[in-house]
Amino acid sequence: MLVTVAMFMGLSASPTVMAATGGEVDVELALAVDVSRSMDYEEVQIQRQGYVEALSHPDFINAVRGGMIGRIAISYYEWAGDVDQASVIDWQIIETAEDAKAFADKVAARPVATQRRTSISAAISYGATSIVSNNYRGMRQVIDVSGDGPNNIGVPVQPVRDKAIEAGIVINGLAIMLRPSGTVTGLDKYYSDCVAGGPGSFVLPVHRIEDFATAIRRKMVMEVSNIAPSPKVHRIATEAKVDCMSGERQWQDFLDR
Repeated sequence: MLVTVAMFMGLSASPTVMAATGGEVDVELALAVDVSRSMDYEEVQIQRQGYVEALSHPDFINAVRGGMIGRIAISYYEWAGDVDQASVIDWQIIETAEDAKAFADKVAARPVATQRRTSISAAISYGATSIVSNNYRGMRQVIDVSGDGPNNIGVPVQPVRDKAIEAGIVINGLAIMLRPSGTVTGLDKYYSDCVAGGPGSFVLPVHRIEDFATAIRRKMVMEVSNIAPSPKVHRIATEAKVDCMSGERQWQDFLDR
């Protein structure tokens, strides 16, 4: 475990506060929320509200209560070119509707702001470090990454993703596809091939701003309940894997001009 912690601490800023109490939970769920400037203020605000509504929704509470233990540990942080340390809401137990509302109120109280660049690798690294260094023992460990573009700064995303999976962490994605993302094959496929991973992992696309809240709630219910969407069949012979380094190369080309 200590080796795993050290591995991730070398990739991103580590969480500064550990939960004071621990215990067994059904899932440790880290919510990694994109606030890069490719999303406008309205989109960031609606995304934030989507998380607040999902945390307070009866479907989410019922999913928590329906687990073998009936409690989860959850954390929240926002990221762009790096993780915004001021945005971190540290690990908290959710067992009741009151617990969920208290956490939702903390999320709602955060000021809405955007930052430059998109480092999915930093978001995954921070979440993985936070999971392996907290005091909870989850039957499952999940990083829930939302984003509207490919990794374009920092450590390449694929090796960081792979190390998190090796540590037993599942990574799911919410691909925000309201406008072109800079990926040739589509952001949902980029997230499927380069970001998401681990047993039962999935990616949900969002194509319309009015679908944010429903998609976020559905994603969180599936993560708590360990229910994956129906698998899609891809014709491997005709559908190539995404080049996960394309975003990093495009950004480096821009810097080299």
